[in-house]
Amino acid sequence: MKIAFLINNAYGIGGTIRATANLSGAFTDRHEVEVVSVHRVQDEPAIPLHPRVRLTSLIDMREDSPTYDGAHPLTEQPCTMFPDTGAAANSARLPYSALQDDRIGTWLRTTDADIVIATRPDLNGYLARDGQPRYLRIGQEHLSLDAHNPTLRGHQNKAIAGLDAFVTVSEADARQYRNALTDLDTLILCIPNAVPTPDVELAGLDSKVIVAAGRLVSVKRYDRLVDAFAKVADTHPDWTLRIYGRGPEKKALRARIDELGLYDRIFLMGPVSPIETEWAKGAIAAVSSDMESFGMTIVEAMHCGVPVIATDCPHGPAEIIDHNTNGLLVDLDSGTDGYAAALHHLMNDDEQRRRLGPAARERAADFAPPAIADRYETLIGQLQAMRERGKAGRRGRGHLLSRLRSAMPTARPAAHTAAPTTASPVQEKLGSRPVATARVLASGALSVRLDAGALPSGPLDFLARMRRDPKGREIRLPFPDAATAPGQAPGAITLEADRHQLAEGRWDCYVLPRDAPVKDRIRLTCRLAEQARSIGRAPTATGDVVISRLPYTTADGYLALRVWQRPAHAEITSLAVTADHAVVSARLLAPGPDAALPDTAAVVAISRHGQAHDIVLPITRIGPGPGHFTCTVPYASALAERATDHDLWDLYLRLSASGAPIPIGRIGGDIVDRKTTDTVPAARLTHPTRGATRTKPFFTMTNDLALSLRDAEATG
Repeated sequence: MKIAFLINNAYGIGGTIRATANLSGAFTDRHEVEVVSVHRVQDEPAIPLHPRVRLTSLIDMREDSPTYDGAHPLTEQPCTMFPDTGAAANSARLPYSALQDDRIGTWLRTTDADIVIATRPDLNGYLARDGQPRYLRIGQEHLSLDAHNPTLRGHQNKAIAGLDAFVTVSEADARQYRNALTDLDTLILCIPNAVPTPDVELAGLDSKVIVAAGRLVSVKRYDRLVDAFAKVADTHPDWTLRIYGRGPEKKALRARIDELGLYDRIFLMGPVSPIETEWAKGAIAAVSSDMESFGMTIVEAMHCGVPVIATDCPHGPAEIIDHNTNGLLVDLDSGTDGYAAALHHLMNDDEQRRRLGPAARERAADFAPPAIADRYETLIGQLQAMRERGKAGRRGRGHLLSRLRSAMPTARPAAHTAAPTTASPVQEKLGSRPVATARVLASGALSVRLDAGALPSGPLDFLARMRRDPKGREIRLPFPDAATAPGQAPGAITLEADRHQLAEGRWDCYVLPRDAPVKDRIRLTCRLAEQARSIGRAPTATGDVVISRLPYTTADGYLALRVWQRPAHAEITSLAVTADHAVVSARLLAPGPDAALPDTAAVVAISRHGQAHDIVLPITRIGPGPGHFTCTVPYASALAERATDHDLWDLYLRLSASGAPIPIGRIGGDIVDRKTTDTVPAARLTHPTRGATRTKPFFTMTNDLALSLRDAEATG
């Protein structure tokens, strides 16, 4: 059979996209599968589909593309599908118009699929109106009946009559729909989302990191999570909270975190894909929503062996978590205090976390894609049998469909045929480029292993080349037990800190046949970059240098290494700011006895506008051991040295007046780029001639600490 999914935008990273990618991939063992994205907004999907899943796009929204559709004449005409609500009224980024009517309707009338699965209310409407009786029409509800405004709810409820089946992701929601639509013949049932078991190292549960992930929208109630963490933060000073995702609530969350003074304990991490590597960094996963239609993030975290604390909200969490067996449920009415109590309890109980973690993994197995695909195949078989037998459950279908279509707006005649289908380049990339997984080991070494398939034949070498390096530095290592036949993969190579020297910078990774010239190299696509073992790890002093190394995925999907290698380094342990100064606490790291701080040690803020503007600041030695110090950075001292519209100082430690400057920053741990995650509030000062001045310490692209003073008008 051919199964086609109709989705709004397969190129994002939302829950519906992940669910579609997971389920479509599970079908490929026994079926031909196509994912049809109404919109194409970039060259490749952020969440790669299975290589055997065909990706088709109907409307090209890439402004630099020769087939860009954003200026098509039909975009000036209104959409006829739920025009007063839904995407036609509420989507500023990808608004629906007559062009969507044309392209979606044409595809639905001409597809050769045996089953079409639509994934949101507007698309369920199109499937009901423009879908054909020659194939099965299945609508999905990825939110819930209560999540829609009354107008959209009414539109979709009418459309459901034109579908063969309507699938919700929670049984509670299916029950609500059945109770609301008692006069329909459409089969309404629950099949939860498919969530794959990730190929990541399981969480160690000792990281003292709480992880939350999802869209930063009001219903997710990250404000509740932030306030709950604030209540227990003093009791657990070595714990931190990370919130992954993007959305309209980011600004309000940032303001609340700064107001609470927890900017060095609560981090807004931005969107990350794949998210599994980040769940594996957690000791606790947090879900604080007022409503969860399913709870995909719950299952993702459970797959990684992380116990979840979730509000017992409608509809999904209680259908996934058995309280105190494989996670914790918090009464929604208990509010922030109740959630804080649950956090404190699990943060304080290592033994319970280690009991809940394995039980969570066992429960998550019920949502593995093969199991969910089996449930869909059972549904498909049931629908086909009902059609063939013409049973009473399907009688009246023609009358209902006719009634539905007469009540819904008529689609405009197609102005032209739908856009040609295009296979996503990611399909070609994954099919033709070797794919690797990198992992930080317990020793701090880096491991790189290749996936089977798309590999050159014969023995293979690993090659890492320093990016933009005039010296052309590189390192080449043989993969052990190299593959000699198609479908086989070699063993992993290991980069040891004390054996394989890598200069500071970014290194791109390649594979090539053994002893082949470097020009034959093939860049490695990154499937996973696992950094969990680096959480809390300080830079390592080895030989005559201090080093830190992390694997990461580049913006275009390739494997790279971020390397710091210095004669000495001062690692920041805390950073606090007030309205007129910053306080930096750090620890000097250096090989041998040089880690001790002499009496002549000081912090110097080196101006990027000339030595005349440098500022020397005293330090105070603190515990718990040698090399620890603190320094106060008075903003007034920098304000007095202002010279341009944007003045910058880089902070260094000097052990003597003539000593080499030692960078101060955060190169330890698991974060490749701290510029956007480790942020502190800005202060607003007044300069006698330049006026309002925005003053703020920040981390540079090398994760070192700097100070910025700029005209406030320049920042808006």
